[in-house]
Amino acid sequence: MKHSMQLLISPSLRHVTVLPAKGFKEFMKVKVGSRRLSYLMVFYSLLLFTFLLRFVFVLTAVDTIDGERKCSTLGCLGRKIGPRILGRQLESTVPEVIYQVLEEPPDQIEIEEGPDTPQSLEEFMEEMKDTNPDAETFAVKLKAMVTLLEQRTRTAKIQEYLYRHVASSGIPKQLHCLDLKLAHEHSINANARLQLPSAELVPALVDNSYFHFVLASDNILAASVVASSLVQNSFRPEKVVLHIITDSKTFSPMQAWFSLHPLTPAIIEVKGLNHFDWLTKGKVPVLEVMEKDQKARSQFRGGSSAIVANTTEKPHVIAAKLQALSPKYNSLMNHIRIYLPELFPSLDKVVFLDDDIVVQTDLSSLWDIDMNGKVNGAVETCRGEDKFVMAKRFKSYLNFSHPLILKNFDPNECAWAYGMNIFDLEAWRETNISEAYHYWLEQNLKSDLSLWQLGTLPPGLIAFHGHVHAIDPFWHMLGLGYQDNTSITDAQSAGVIHFNGRAKPWLDIGFPQLRSLWTKYVNFSDKFIKTCHIRET
Repeated sequence: MKHSMQLLISPSLRHVTVLPAKGFKEFMKVKVGSRRLSYLMVFYSLLLFTFLLRFVFVLTAVDTIDGERKCSTLGCLGRKIGPRILGRQLESTVPEVIYQVLEEPPDQIEIEEGPDTPQSLEEFMEEMKDTNPDAETFAVKLKAMVTLLEQRTRTAKIQEYLYRHVASSGIPKQLHCLDLKLAHEHSINANARLQLPSAELVPALVDNSYFHFVLASDNILAASVVASSLVQNSFRPEKVVLHIITDSKTFSPMQAWFSLHPLTPAIIEVKGLNHFDWLTKGKVPVLEVMEKDQKARSQFRGGSSAIVANTTEKPHVIAAKLQALSPKYNSLMNHIRIYLPELFPSLDKVVFLDDDIVVQTDLSSLWDIDMNGKVNGAVETCRGEDKFVMAKRFKSYLNFSHPLILKNFDPNECAWAYGMNIFDLEAWRETNISEAYHYWLEQNLKSDLSLWQLGTLPPGLIAFHGHVHAIDPFWHMLGLGYQDNTSITDAQSAGVIHFNGRAKPWLDIGFPQLRSLWTKYVNFSDKFIKTCHIRET
């Protein structure tokens, strides 16, 4: 006789009642427990159950391939898990030959790419179902497919790194056009050759009652966005002084742009490196170091073709070597911040800005921060919700396998960021920071460029060691140039956003969803912008 039964679960999940078929007066009631079960617990229980089902499927598949046992899914599960529950030793259910094949180096086992090599997991599973191979054939086919896919993935990654290197290292034709148009305007238009600032405003350049910002750039469009965003978001733009430093070839078009696009009432100064008398090879050690660095780098790194042709190095190593070829890593513009006390001998405090940032709030409050005698006010990059960007420590930049680094620094010390920094120049002049910077550049050259990753941040971490004051992360959000998972809402809530990385917002490889934060400060109706076909999208 068959009897149907009913299962009733109370809304609170505290009781489960099992009712027998009609005709029975008794019923069985099971009390789950006095402790209330949460819906979350039920969810995790179902999740665990789903995982166990997948586990059962894998175990059954191995048995089928091995060809030794024939059993149902539940039967296999009982046979495999039962001995463990009873405390008995469970022999391995994976044939030893599978391990042997998978552990063999690729060059010691015959793996050939051909029409018979599965191109995807779906094809592989279909072939296994159709042919029902033995364990060794299964392993060989699996290894051939994985090896093929690894090779293709490696090739694709290297090609991506190469394309990004080319795209980020070259000058887009629109920006080159802008330089040429402005240089021509500088030569024919007196209004494009104005003294910046005008004579009556020159005293403000050394007046410490103003808010002094420094920007070093040879990118006119990028510099214009930094300047516009800084002034437009300032509560007191009449107290803002922006010192723009550029190289000799960019000085004329840079002067033309800011002469024709004044940001009144803010004060803009444009100077070329050649305008600083002390900036000569005999007086600036970094110039000599850069010359040696360029020679060593060209011999040590090789050209891009040789780098991508290497078949043994991992893609991220190849990416680092390609990055080494970027001109900015051997540019004085990238080292200029280490000479701020000499560049501005009359100033007590400045805020240094990179040209790939956007200011989104008034920055005058930075002058109210108590630096506690430190030199460099910076955002630390080892704390924060974004574990990809805000998880940087000294070991992320310095080579602690080198004894010189290991002896002097802690690998777990928190790193900090360039891009938006408060520099107390008075305190700086009482230290040996610049000398330490030069010393470690020399040590890196003597060590065949093996002390740190590329760029000026690693020697900066060393030179400013012990002289950094951590400021609120609100003032500097990083990573908008090398990851696209930053939301617009989060980015808009930051005081300064930084497009550090290859995907600059003025390049085609920039992230479209973040680019609007930068383009809002570009006047696309400007005649120079329109003539050079610089577009918003």
